[in-house]
Amino acid sequence: MDQEERLAVFIDYENLALGAREHLGGMQFDFGPIADALAVRGRVVARRAYADWSYFDEDRRMLTRHQVELIEMTQRMGASRKNAADIKMVVDAIEMAFERDYISTFVMCTGDSDFSPLVHKLRELNKRVIGVGVEKSTSRLLPAACDEFLFYDRLEGVEVPDEDQGAPAPKRGSRTRKAGTTTERAAAQKAPAAARRAKAAEAVAEAVAGTTSPEALAEPETPAEPEAKPATRRRRKAEPAPAPVDVAPEAEPDVDVSDQDDAPASDDVPMEVRVAQTLGDLQSSTSGAVTASALKRTLLRKDATFSESDYGFRTFGEFLRFLADRGFVELAPGPSAGDPEVSLPEQGDTDAAFALLRDVVQESNGSAALSGLKNAVRKRRPDFSEKALGFRGFLQFAKAAEAAGTVSLAWDDDADDYLVTASS
Repeated sequence: MDQEERLAVFIDYENLALGAREHLGGMQFDFGPIADALAVRGRVVARRAYADWSYFDEDRRMLTRHQVELIEMTQRMGASRKNAADIKMVVDAIEMAFERDYISTFVMCTGDSDFSPLVHKLRELNKRVIGVGVEKSTSRLLPAACDEFLFYDRLEGVEVPDEDQGAPAPKRGSRTRKAGTTTERAAAQKAPAAARRAKAAEAVAEAVAGTTSPEALAEPETPAEPEAKPATRRRRKAEPAPAPVDVAPEAEPDVDVSDQDDAPASDDVPMEVRVAQTLGDLQSSTSGAVTASALKRTLLRKDATFSESDYGFRTFGEFLRFLADRGFVELAPGPSAGDPEVSLPEQGDTDAAFALLRDVVQESNGSAALSGLKNAVRKRRPDFSEKALGFRGFLQFAKAAEAAGTVSLAWDDDADDYLVTASS
């Protein structure tokens, strides 16, 4: 723990939010992918976002769920306060650099080159600086000044709309939100915590159906109780989660953020997928081997409620052996007993990924809708990531597979989605 990096995150929210809306097809900015990317780089001890929040009223709930402190800098007092948020952000960063020696890394979430002098000064003070920005709205001067720079639209979990489908970017100050996104978030917030854990556990069971030994399974079926307390840990085989409550897109509940404490830290992805994604990020961001203890710490940073007992395992090592037996991860002796090194199997080249896509489509009677295809691919290979292969999104990956003659794509007006068909 003492050797871990301590990170302080400073967010120029107007720059990131408007950059995403104007250059990423009008998509809503989400801090989640940034939080996941930073979790593998160290322990985040401070998160601050600066803006006139009257312009971003809907975004405050999302940031609060990620434990981001909102710094209000009103911009309606005239032109003299035009850069008030930027100045406040610089002052706070310098103050923290002098007063808190234990903070080793500063994360500057902005694409504005005006922050370059701050970056240079932090590095003079022997602080590591990581920059984060939307690629098309980031000045060329800023990435070169940082020790590391992450483009938001390249992060795992950011699904950038394809150029031929992207919606026009909303004007400055717009509150427009995609109806589908609002519906999904509201439904996820309504789902009981026990049901979400049951759904994730069921996904793990489905991924290894037919290969699990009786000893590895939990006790006889017990339906998930909707009102079960989050702290209750029982080893049991989960029932399918109940269907989420339908919520009208335009009727987002106007409730206080404190009423949403049960909102999930991340989407209900199968646990083997979450482990594979986290392990892949750790392998790419560290020079040494990844141990089981480091993997467990990072999973807890992403979701503090994570526990292997929710999936029927007594220890994290037992859970890793379960995944290793099924080819999801590979284990090797580590620096100490009980702390093995963990790695991903070789993913193969692009041609192998195209072949995997074709096999998955063939298993779906030769054709499948694009929208659910990525999840089906990850059931076969949890560590799959089109971004690791150099593609911006799954649609771009599918089009590349079509160009290689592996599959064919056709737009289906009735389904309002692409239909993917396996080539013979």
